Amino acid sequence: MQPEPDILAMGRVGVDLYPQQSNVGLEDVDSFGKYLGGSAGNVAVAAARYGHSVGLISRTGDDPFGRFVKRALRDLGVDTAYVGTDPSLPTPVTFCEIFPPDNFPLYFYRFPQAPDTRIGPGEIPPLAVQRARLLWTTLTGLSVEPSRTAHAQAWALRERREHTVIDLDYRPMFWRSTEDATRAAAEALAQSTVAIGNREECEVAVGETEPERAARALLDRGVTLAIVKQGPKGVLAMTADERVESPPFAVSVVNGLGAGDAFGGAVCHGLLQGWSLERTIRFANAAGAIVAGRLECSTAMPDEDEVQSMIEKGFLP
Repeated sequence: MQPEPDILAMGRVGVDLYPQQSNVGLEDVDSFGKYLGGSAGNVAVAAARYGHSVGLISRTGDDPFGRFVKRALRDLGVDTAYVGTDPSLPTPVTFCEIFPPDNFPLYFYRFPQAPDTRIGPGEIPPLAVQRARLLWTTLTGLSVEPSRTAHAQAWALRERREHTVIDLDYRPMFWRSTEDATRAAAEALAQSTVAIGNREECEVAVGETEPERAARALLDRGVTLAIVKQGPKGVLAMTADERVESPPFAVSVVNGLGAGDAFGGAVCHGLLQGWSLERTIRFANAAGAIVAGRLECSTAMPDEDEVQSMIEKGFLP
């Protein structure tokens, strides 16, 4: 029998159709590249690149894009045993526009509902969730039912075990209201030990945008590690007795959309390796920088040698 994965990610997966031309609107794009996408899928791939056994709890449609997604996950080292097939909903497709260095509008096609939000409590594998050394979830998974209840089931099985991570991944178009997202964030933080979010996501979750106040507010909600991403200003990470600031790395940005997922997969690696907080955050910052310099997301994820090479090049002044 195949052993349970060290890391379980849960949530969005789909197809990214990214333009091959930069600095033009979608109406003027001539060609697109097709890639595996979705935040949870990207994080799973990123973690697998460091040699971890990784599984994904999600769903695709029963269509050619769904078959592509599952094949791509397997090819990139992710176990698809817990990736179901929805009989009626189409696999999500996401388009973006590329205006480097910091403007990458996203257009999500997840109608009438994305299969990954149809994950029900009965699809949560109890032993895998309990035995995983790390569980990665995202706030998006709480935006609708039955996914919201399925996440509650997974957290109940974990009993707030170490390395239960909530990515505060907030996409306003997925929610009925910001207030609903804030309530869901409170639920997630109450069940998690690690929280990761940018300043906007922290504002939704805990009402703070200033990094130090946001990190302290996350810690006050009960997590043991709070990570606040600040884009070009770097990252702040805090525990009850440690504070680490990591500046960004020099990179010529091609597409910034995958950087956060690369960061997340690298954090997973650092946590499971037992690295210091400083080393983990610096490694994750470097991984994010590498992917920001590439067009695609999932297939752009670096291995450990690439990240170490980036670290040796040094920080931005």
